[in-house]
Amino acid sequence: MSLIVQKFGGTSVGSIERIQRAAARALATQQAGHDVVVIVSAMSGETNRLLKLASDIAPVPDAREMDALAATGEQVSAALMAIAIQAQGGKARSFLGHQLKILTDSAYTKARIKAIDAQRLHEALAGGKIAVVAGFQGVDDAGNITTLGRGGSDTSAVAIAAAVGAECEIYTDVDGVYTTDPNICKTARKIERISYEEMLELASLGAKVLQIRSVEVAMKYGVPVHVRSSFSDVPGTWVVSEEQSLESVTVTGVALDRNEARVMLVGVDDKPGVVAQIFGALAEENISVDMIIQNAPSYGLETRGTSGEVKADVTFTVGKADLPRAKLVMEKVSSGVRAMSIRYEEDIVKVSIVGLGMRTHAGVAARMFQLLAAEGINIQAISTSEIKISCLVSTKYAELAVRALHDGFGLGGKA
Repeated sequence: MSLIVQKFGGTSVGSIERIQRAAARALATQQAGHDVVVIVSAMSGETNRLLKLASDIAPVPDAREMDALAATGEQVSAALMAIAIQAQGGKARSFLGHQLKILTDSAYTKARIKAIDAQRLHEALAGGKIAVVAGFQGVDDAGNITTLGRGGSDTSAVAIAAAVGAECEIYTDVDGVYTTDPNICKTARKIERISYEEMLELASLGAKVLQIRSVEVAMKYGVPVHVRSSFSDVPGTWVVSEEQSLESVTVTGVALDRNEARVMLVGVDDKPGVVAQIFGALAEENISVDMIIQNAPSYGLETRGTSGEVKADVTFTVGKADLPRAKLVMEKVSSGVRAMSIRYEEDIVKVSIVGLGMRTHAGVAARMFQLLAAEGINIQAISTSEIKISCLVSTKYAELAVRALHDGFGLGGKA
């Protein structure tokens, strides 16, 4: 008998009928001879509703209380799923993060899992029950409820699969991982197998099929992940090790991230320690930074202070949700680094290409820049890794850029 972890996202449990359908799928898997652990997200729209209640009371609510509030959405789904399984003749037991327990650090709203005690899961399974676990949540050493960040139920599922030695099925409203968003590009196609590394990059670059940290955990512990639709039985996409991946093309996918905001500190002191001071302050507030650009001084008038000292510009991007807190941090830091001004920009997106084949193929970056230039799209910033290239462009060019790159690299049609 094998053990399977099944995760159902918000759309998959978005109504009573969908919860009943997911319960039937879990029961069918159990009846096929498997032990089953089900991870559930909050019903679609519920987390946003809860967060809005908090923001209506306070512009920047306390993070600890936000976690206590947001975690209730998954609690409702877990109880309803267990009830649905029982109503269909099965046996089930629901568990919250603190009941297992899923131990995390204390980084509220984006906590990281430190350990999982799977004893209660094994006890439930031994009793013939389907264990239903509230995703997205855990508990810190002090007993405070924590959450794992948006999409954190994916991380819950993969981490639990790693803890109990299971494979993981992620059920969502799409039937797999596509070469790009099919809603933007009609020629997008489903990928049969994709490597952990490629999926990690796509997840970090805006592809919303899997949360980035869930892929990190899967890669670290070698958990096979099957991304598939909760509304059909067709095979989805397997996220596996590089050796098991079937695709060996130069570019595997194109990602679009609309969640970028840019911060520019204009005219900071150009001396050692300034950059460390800026990003150290952001780290203390658990604000993740993406692209970082420091413009070398040109020794023109614009790069010198009133006393003639050399100045430089420091630009970086953060998630739009983190921008209000980043602004508060920058207002505090700016005087210490003697910034001449601070600028903020939200009318930008990040478009990226990803592929293992980029390691061994020259000219990929040049081709990307040529494709964007041919559409009259100006590149505002660039970042690269071994298997990805990202460009910041104006929001108005978002979908045009995706289509140009997807078709330009020949990703449409059948594999």
